[in-house]
Amino acid sequence: MYQPFPSGMLPAASADVRTLDELRNFIHLALCRKENLLEHHFPMSELELKRNGDCCAFQFILHGPRSVQLSAVWDLIRNEVLLYDVVGKRFGKVRLANQVA
Repeated sequence: MYQPFPSGMLPAASADVRTLDELRNFIHLALCRKENLLEHHFPMSELELKRNGDCCAFQFILHGPRSVQLSAVWDLIRNEVLLYDVVGKRFGKVRLANQVA
């Protein structure tokens, strides 16, 4: 389970995301803000998604209170993040300015 960085170390915008840790923090912050959750109280897990045996995306799942789960998918090919609310409806799509290393 992933635990976020302290608030002073969070990327302010998608343009600031350059590493996988910064991406995790950016997604964690976006998902917490969607449901007004305290940012440092809820863990996030991630899964590698594969197509034909090759990694094509990562799914991030924020585990909130009372079994609330929000998620995001980072598409490696398009370099964009799709954000989903607690009922699975997409509420955001963010194209990352930089390739994440």
